[in-house]
Amino acid sequence: MALQVGIVGLPNVGKSTLFKALTNNPVDINNYPFCTIEPNVGVVEVPDERLDKLAKMSHTQKIIPTVIEFLDIAGLVEGASKGEGLGNKFLANIRSVDAIAQVVRVFENGDITHVHDSIDPVRDIEVIEMELMLADMSTVDKTVARLEKLVRSNDKDAVAQMEVVKNVQEALDGGKLASSVEIDMTHEPSKQIVTEMSLLTMKPIIYIYNVIDVNDKLNDELESRPHVKLDVKIEEELMEMSIEDAKELGMESHLNDLIVEAFDLLGLQTFLTTGEVETRAWTIKQGSTAPEAGAAIHNDFKDSFIRADTVNWQKLLDAGSWSAARDSGVLQTVGKDYIMQDGDVVEFKV
Repeated sequence: MALQVGIVGLPNVGKSTLFKALTNNPVDINNYPFCTIEPNVGVVEVPDERLDKLAKMSHTQKIIPTVIEFLDIAGLVEGASKGEGLGNKFLANIRSVDAIAQVVRVFENGDITHVHDSIDPVRDIEVIEMELMLADMSTVDKTVARLEKLVRSNDKDAVAQMEVVKNVQEALDGGKLASSVEIDMTHEPSKQIVTEMSLLTMKPIIYIYNVIDVNDKLNDELESRPHVKLDVKIEEELMEMSIEDAKELGMESHLNDLIVEAFDLLGLQTFLTTGEVETRAWTIKQGSTAPEAGAAIHNDFKDSFIRADTVNWQKLLDAGSWSAARDSGVLQTVGKDYIMQDGDVVEFKV
């Protein structure tokens, strides 16, 4: 499962510096708008201490963690929904990602220009969200016009879809994100129309507050949003230091907080496989069944699934081996209805 998180924000808020720190990929961080034109893509490991422990137990030759792709997307300005600046490119790039990480400038620095000439995090968030909502309004209006013809012909699916689209339209018109609308995604016509529209404000959003001190208390509106606080400049400096030097200076990275938070935001969890060849983390949606988890390894595993042996990673470590876990009764054999738990170590039978 290729997971992508788009790093967005106004120009000069620290997006590209954050991306550089996250991925150790050098990118252009010149202090002017639109220096990032094509989205840079970086693959970031999701930290997981379980892998090393299981690999040691299994005498594994290779460890493969699960990953998230971060995209550094061009800075957005007011009017992007109408094509201002690099608006069209921005919207096209962000439409392809699974989640949005919006970098918000909280720090003061007179040497780094702000596109609005003042520091106001709430305003900056609203500028980005308004441009996304305006783009979504255009998409919804076109969808309504198309569905109206089908509704007049008594197309039952279209009638159901129109209700969903109208609810989204009402939310957007009221200044709310499309994600605020409750939609039954188990209802196939509803799921189909939501997928088809690919609304920008339907995507989960995490806010990255670029601060001078991660311990600073922000106002209630900022604190209430799903967020991570980072001193992006410190994160960049830590890249150039050894672990020992960083400890001596009392400097600590908070990048893992962002990676883990992004993983959780997407409603994901991890199951594990371990053996002499490799110990590996696999990404699945929370609530996935055992056959659906098998499909993460190979598509055929879902259809040919017979059963699976599974054990919690810690219980496996405590037992000391797969056979010992079986002998002690902590390993269980599960069927097609089993709901996977985070940290399950699995062996599929197909």
